[in-house]
Amino acid sequence: MSASLFWSTVCARKCRLVAPARLRAVSTRPIPAVLSIAGSDSGGGAGIQADLKAFARCGVHGMTAITAITAQNTVGVEAVAAVSGEMIIAQIAAVSEDIGIDAVKVGMLGSAETIEGVVAALALVVDGDPPVVVDPVMISESGAVLLEPDARETLIVRMLPMATVVTPNIPEARELTGLGEGASQEDLARQVFALGPQAVVVTGGHSEELVDLFYDGEQLVEIPGERHPGGAAHGSGCTHSSALAAFLARGAEPLQAAAAARKVAAVAVGAGLRDLGKGPGPVDVFELTSRANEEPDLPR
Repeated sequence: MSASLFWSTVCARKCRLVAPARLRAVSTRPIPAVLSIAGSDSGGGAGIQADLKAFARCGVHGMTAITAITAQNTVGVEAVAAVSGEMIIAQIAAVSEDIGIDAVKVGMLGSAETIEGVVAALALVVDGDPPVVVDPVMISESGAVLLEPDARETLIVRMLPMATVVTPNIPEARELTGLGEGASQEDLARQVFALGPQAVVVTGGHSEELVDLFYDGEQLVEIPGERHPGGAAHGSGCTHSSALAAFLARGAEPLQAAAAARKVAAVAVGAGLRDLGKGPGPVDVFELTSRANEEPDLPR
């Protein structure tokens, strides 16, 4: 089925799933392949740019389906242009058909139409039911709205039940659940879990304790990590969720993957590029500052 015909079918049926043949997925790969479905950050700090760096850091091959193009830097988001639903579907279908997908990370979706298209694509196109990590991006670090208000319910009803793990920060968990500021991190974790994912990690970057909280309906586990108050945190949520997806692709259980992802994100914040740009600098999973100070091995 072509991407165009597929998208027309999806729209006509309002994403009520039917059962066409799935596209062929390659079952054997030299390294795991992980797909990021997210927006592009022109400043390179968050979005698919952060996702690809995190994938490489965690030892998997990264692929992308871009949902939106943003004009942004360390100071803020200046413009957002949505990618058409048909093009999002085409990107997902292309990599699924040829390379195959061992895990999926979902980030910025932007609109209800995009959410419906992604849900349908994952259900109909992606073979093998790979784990799906959903980072429910709603507002950028600079305060820009990245999810249309009328799309919140669609995200909750359509996307969260597909998630192996959902990774909201505390403000996002409040928005998803409707709980106020008096709700504890445990309250938030339990209520997000009730929305349908297999597990939830409420990240603790907006709390005094800076502890992530994992809950899968049985285990309620605190995941502590190193503190880096002087670090640079732009893209930390993207890095965390992408690392989590990468470790799931490599065979880790959700709790193991969440703990390993916390370590990767903490190191990236600590090594963050504080002096890059005029606003909050981006995280750095590769510790580039130390490498930049090395003498380059140039040909003579």
